[in-house]
Amino acid sequence: MKSKVLDRLDQELIAQLRVDGRASVSKLSTLFGVSRATIQARIDRLVASGDILGFTIRVKEELEQGQVSAIMMLAISDKSTAQIVQRLKGIPNVIKIHTTNGAWDLVLHIVSSSLSEFDQVLQRIRLVEGVSTSETSILLSSQ
Repeated sequence: MKSKVLDRLDQELIAQLRVDGRASVSKLSTLFGVSRATIQARIDRLVASGDILGFTIRVKEELEQGQVSAIMMLAISDKSTAQIVQRLKGIPNVIKIHTTNGAWDLVLHIVSSSLSEFDQVLQRIRLVEGVSTSETSILLSSQ
């Protein structure tokens, strides 16, 4: 199903689901002053159109202790960005890849279970043919 322009209710519904992905249809209908059927139909449509890709959880920071999370910026040489992205998708620790403008061509979100594993992941990424320069920042805390 093709995605359409989201109206105000769709945008507010998505924003609320970002805060609480487990919010009940009843709770959402009360919050927005519309029927449960309206909320359910909106969620179903947003999922079917691909505007909502899934529901996830957030965990307490203490549960993520021991994880190393980082942002890595990459500059690529004359190789095809699409080919490099495909190679990077094959690295399990790369959980998100963004194209961008400016000095960096790609921004990666990387998660590993230890600094040792993190070092191996960085080496593996830097060895991908077409990656010319990188800069990495470890994420220390999140708000």
